[in-house]
Amino acid sequence: MKPLSIDPISSQNAEHYTWGNSCDGWHLVKSDSLSIIQERMPSGTAEVKHYHHHARQFFFVLSGEASMEIDGKTVILKPNQGVEIPPLVAHQMRNDSDGELVFTVTSTPKSHGDRIVVL
Repeated sequence: MKPLSIDPISSQNAEHYTWGNSCDGWHLVKSDSLSIIQERMPSGTAEVKHYHHHARQFFFVLSGEASMEIDGKTVILKPNQGVEIPPLVAHQMRNDSDGELVFTVTSTPKSHGDRIVVL
């Protein structure tokens, strides 16, 4: 078992990765049972439409404006708003706004390796 750490975690010291077209992600919590990631999407970027077999996710906007397509319908999320996505529901996060989008995505269990792209 990993020792308990009480050190604060942020995008300044978390494991970083890039994805898509100039998007960033930081693993704030990374375990098999729980994943919390902070992500940054520049204006005009989007992830691919997909779903997860097992992972339930919660997307929460910190700054900017998100367009989240869920099962063919689009919801606009503003700062301090979020939406839950159950397993097997197709979704796509987009930044259709003129500014940067920063949000967190919480997944239980982790979503990595559980992603099915919708063509």
